[in-house]
Amino acid sequence: MKVFIEGSHAVAEAVKRCKPGVVCAYPITPQTHIVERLSEMVADGDLKAEFINVESEHSAASVVLGSTATGVRSYTATSSQGLMLMAEVLFNIAGMRLPVVLTCVNRSLSAPINIWNDHQDSMSLRDAGWIQLYAENNQEVHDLHFIAYRIAEEKNIMLPCMVCMDGYILSHGYEVVDLAEQEMVDKFLPPYQPEYKLDPENPLTLGLLGDPNYYMETRWAIQETMEEALALLPKIESEFSEIFKRQQPVLVEEYKTQDAEKILLALGSVAGTVKEVVDELREEGEKVGLLRIIAFRPFPKDQVFNALKNADKIGILDKSISLGSVSPVYMEISSLFQERGINKNISGFVAGLGGRDITPEVVKEIFKLLDEKPQAVRFVDLREWYSEKSPVYNWESVAQSTK
Repeated sequence: MKVFIEGSHAVAEAVKRCKPGVVCAYPITPQTHIVERLSEMVADGDLKAEFINVESEHSAASVVLGSTATGVRSYTATSSQGLMLMAEVLFNIAGMRLPVVLTCVNRSLSAPINIWNDHQDSMSLRDAGWIQLYAENNQEVHDLHFIAYRIAEEKNIMLPCMVCMDGYILSHGYEVVDLAEQEMVDKFLPPYQPEYKLDPENPLTLGLLGDPNYYMETRWAIQETMEEALALLPKIESEFSEIFKRQQPVLVEEYKTQDAEKILLALGSVAGTVKEVVDELREEGEKVGLLRIIAFRPFPKDQVFNALKNADKIGILDKSISLGSVSPVYMEISSLFQERGINKNISGFVAGLGGRDITPEVVKEIFKLLDEKPQAVRFVDLREWYSEKSPVYNWESVAQSTK
C-alpha cells in the first residue's frame, strides 16, 4: 500500500509489522516522532506490546536489554546525545548477543548544541559490535527494519542492529512509501524464538565476568559473526526481493561506476544529491559515478574494492570526522587498498556537519577537487570567516558575520 507519509511514521509502521513485545525509548529530537507514533499504536490497541516510559536513554537501553534477554522481541530509538548516554548499555547488548533493533535518527553531537543532521553519533559507536545499516530514503528506512530484525535474530548471528536515518532530511520529510503488507512481513520475519533466554525454570547467566582467560575470545566471536553476517546479508536481500517484489540493497549500491574515472563514495540521504550531479556531469561528458555504502558494519570490503578498483580517482564524502585523525569512512577505504598493496588516488572530504546543506554545487566542487593533490581530510564549504592561518574560531568575527 503506497502512502504519502513522514519518514518517522514510516519507521513506526515498519516496527509495528515486526510485532515487538516491548517498545522503550526516551524522547529526543529528531527521533521523537517514531516512538510517539508507536505509543499511539499501543494505546489504540493496534500494536500488542508493552510501551515502557523511562527517565533516560540509558534506562531505555537497559529495558530492551532485559526484555530481549527474556525472549521478547524489542525495539528502541534515539539520536545524538541519547545514543551516547546509551553507549555503556549498547556495548553490553552486543556482548550478550541480544538482537535488539535500534533506529538511530542521526544528529550531530554537542558541544556546541546542534539538533541537525550528520553521522557523528552512530559513527562514534561503530566499534560497539552492532550491525549498522544506513538508508538513503524513507522507502529504504521502512524496508531496512525488516532486514534488521531478520539478520539480528538469525540463530548463528544474534547481534543487535542499528538502522541509521538522517535526522529531519528523512525523519521529518514526507515521501511516498510502499508500506509492507503484514502477511509479507510474517513470511519474511518469523516469530522471535531464541535458543537461550532468562527463564526461572532453566537458570542461565548472561553478561557474567570475563577474566583475561576468556574475554578476548568473546571479541573474536563477535568479529567472526560479523563476517558470517556479511555473507548472509545478500541472501536475505534476495529473499526480501522475492517476497516483497522490490529491490533493497543491503551492502552497497553502485551508480554508474562501471566506466567511471572518478567515483564519490557516500552514506545516507546525500547519495540522492550525488546521483543528480553524476547525471548532470555525465551529460557534459565526464565519467563520474557514486558508490553508496549501506552496511557500514560489517564493512563489505570485497564489494567496495570491486566497485572502486578501476577508478582513477576516489573521493570519500563523509558527514563525520574522527577529530585528530581523518574521517571514519576514509579510514576504511585507505586501509582497504593498503592491505592489498595498491596505491590509489584517494581524497577525504568532510561536509555537512551540524546539518550544513550539501548542495549540488558542493558536490560538483568535490568532483573538481579530485583533480588536485589528494588529501586525507579536507573540510569543504567552510564559511568565509574561517582562517586557514588560525583555525581557532574568532567569535567576534562570527558574531559580525551573522548580524
